Amino acid sequence: MSECKVLRITRHRNLLKILSACSSVDFQGNEFKALVYEFMANGSLEKWLCHDGIENNGQEEESRNLKLIQRPNIAIDVASAIEYLHCHCDSTIIHGDLKPSNVLLDDEMIAHVGDFGLAKIISTISDEVVQHQSNSTAVRGAIGYVAPEYAMGNRASTIADVYSYGILLLEMFTGKRPTDNVFKDDLTLHILVESALPDQVLEIVDPYILSEHGPRSWLKDNLVSILRIGVACSMESPRDRMQIQDVVNALCKIKKVCENYGLRQD
Repeated sequence: MSECKVLRITRHRNLLKILSACSSVDFQGNEFKALVYEFMANGSLEKWLCHDGIENNGQEEESRNLKLIQRPNIAIDVASAIEYLHCHCDSTIIHGDLKPSNVLLDDEMIAHVGDFGLAKIISTISDEVVQHQSNSTAVRGAIGYVAPEYAMGNRASTIADVYSYGILLLEMFTGKRPTDNVFKDDLTLHILVESALPDQVLEIVDPYILSEHGPRSWLKDNLVSILRIGVACSMESPRDRMQIQDVVNALCKIKKVCENYGLRQD
């Protein structure tokens, strides 16, 4: 199991921890293997981004809303986890399936990246190859989050993880899924945000953010900065995307600005 391989060689506060693994037989006599993870009290990020009270499977879900300061905190947590996988492990690890349902939140709203079923471990090739095209099997990610180069047969890459992260970041601050019905023909979440920057940014952000703080100038400036990061990460060309280390640094600076305006996570 690729998840076991990854979790054996990783240790980071923003990666979901495995508690145990088991192999057993179900009531029909079929053998199965399972991984037991630590409990995440606040569930997945996907549920916190579901503002219409309806999950993707059509079932009703209790409405939840993220506070403004929680959003950059979670964004930094996820980016830090990806940076660790790409840059600070003995072997470069490509997650391959980054999306809101694979980001879990604990009781303090700290984000933990999980689900390494599609992860790829790259250890014997150059940084340039890892970044743009590895020799491993192509990744099958989620529709809307998977990098466009995969449709052209490109292989797993760290910069494709950055694309998925960029879409996730845009979703966190607009409240719009990349698979929403409004996105069809040539309109994508990336294009919507890019075309709104900077003057119309308040027209496309999550309405809950404005209801919480109102259209203040400092709020608009910081939203523009964050959404520009999301746009830069989700550029169509892999070579035009931000490096994940730069993403972490930029978001940390924005978080400090928010804190200077009195925003704190209780």
